[in-house]
Amino acid sequence: MKELVVATRNAGKLAEIRRLLEGSGVRVMSLEDFPAIPEVVEDGETFAANASKKAETVAAQTGLPCLADDSGLVVEALAGRPGVHSARYAGPEANDADNNRKLLEELTDVAADQRRAAFHCVMALCLPGEATRLFEGQVEGLILTSPRGVGGFGYDPLFYLAEQDCTMAQLPLDAKNRISHRGQALRQVMASLGACLT
Repeated sequence: MKELVVATRNAGKLAEIRRLLEGSGVRVMSLEDFPAIPEVVEDGETFAANASKKAETVAAQTGLPCLADDSGLVVEALAGRPGVHSARYAGPEANDADNNRKLLEELTDVAADQRRAAFHCVMALCLPGEATRLFEGQVEGLILTSPRGVGGFGYDPLFYLAEQDCTMAQLPLDAKNRISHRGQALRQVMASLGACLT
């Protein structure tokens, strides 16, 4: 496999995936390279359903292997919210700051030791003529009361990692990729592809 389309227009997500695939010999493209392809509506009830839909839709429209992920934040005290709605938690036009603000508001009265959360990622790999394969990753942490760090994207500034004593947003990209939910899933993708990525 020489080319791979990543079904995203999220620059932060694309940067993480490109870094993890450096040296693989694969040209990584995104939906920015295919402006005629409309946004795929993520209306599934699970990360797996959304990732599969995106990968299969974009693979069908480009004729190329496609990798898609759906990932999000699952907060125990909020019964799993924001979950599959993480990117649009504060509304369809919300940005990261809006989503973070809503999350903090909902956790206002939740004690520090009750703010357990996990980042979940499901990646779907759709190769022409083959069944879609799914790969999962997860990393656990706590939600802080205020953001720390300027790296990453999404909820990274609020997601505290006890073992690193910092937030996801305070980690350099390579360090984040070693432990992140997306990094875990993508390493499984690469292992599954084996010789195709050499």
